[in-house]
Amino acid sequence: MKSYPKVAVVIIHWNRKNLLEQFLPSVCASTYPNLEIVVADNNSTDDSVAFVKTHFPNVTIVQNDDNYGYAGGYNHALKHVNADYYVLLNNDIEVPQHWIEPVIEAMEREPSVGACQPKMLDYKNKSSFEYAGACGGYMDRLGYVFCRGRLFEKLEEDRGQYDTEAEIFWATGACLFVRSNVFHAAGGFDEHFFAHMEEVDLCWRIQLLGYKLKVIPTSFVYHVGGGTLNKMSSQKTYLNFRNNLIMLTKNLPWPTLLWLIPVRSTLDLLSSIFFLINGFPSHSAAVHRAHADYFFKFRKWWKLRKQVQPIFKNENFYGVYNGSVVAEHFIGKKQYFSDLKKQE
Repeated sequence: MKSYPKVAVVIIHWNRKNLLEQFLPSVCASTYPNLEIVVADNNSTDDSVAFVKTHFPNVTIVQNDDNYGYAGGYNHALKHVNADYYVLLNNDIEVPQHWIEPVIEAMEREPSVGACQPKMLDYKNKSSFEYAGACGGYMDRLGYVFCRGRLFEKLEEDRGQYDTEAEIFWATGACLFVRSNVFHAAGGFDEHFFAHMEEVDLCWRIQLLGYKLKVIPTSFVYHVGGGTLNKMSSQKTYLNFRNNLIMLTKNLPWPTLLWLIPVRSTLDLLSSIFFLINGFPSHSAAVHRAHADYFFKFRKWWKLRKQVQPIFKNENFYGVYNGSVVAEHFIGKKQYFSDLKKQE
């Protein structure tokens, strides 16, 4: 009889009971044999917890005593979850019945793979890749992140063009399969991030430990996106710009930072001007706020490097694009991942 490792699907949640009503049934219909479904509640002020207890009695509830955001919320909740694999799942994702098996089978075949993601499709347009992860995450040499299937705001239609397994630099936090021992060995999420970029930071540290990351497109899910913090929120813009700089500061060698941070500061200034002239003054201000927070607290972010250096066991990273995706996309007018120099 086949033995199945234990999988815990852990759904971070704060308010928005309607998302649980809409999407939790599909998760509960999953066919994986050795499965626990957990709702990690970030101290919701609505009746989300009561709803789950009443309508989904077989779902485990872990209640945090405050809203710790995505990063802290998972760190607190996963202390109380015992499984071989965690699947960190957003509360606005619909899943087919057999979405877990292909990823776990791939990870069981290859013990060197520390984390994976499925193909992320748009719930509202199911033939399109979805913004948060698409078909696997990459990073260019300037620290800008992009995906197979997404360059900045440009989303591709899924025509099967990326249906091969591939090594990647980061896996989406919206649906992250990760070995529980690897998650804890890497130190979990950095709670300074609160939300956004924390999965890229974690995946970077997973690679530092010597593990691979992969996308397994035979598994796919449908993501609404922006279920908690809308993509057009200036707060999201602030967190993305600030957290990206913090992540680079933590994980890169200091000689690289000497040239990269001034370059990024200049490019981020151009981004703020772009937001302003296109009618998004709050987003322009968010970029400046992010830089103020980063530079005024630079000593704090520099100290975070001490958490990373002890786990440094690997310097060969996969999924780093040697060019500038900013230049390729905005100047070279390249719209698709496949237009870039070969990544796979």
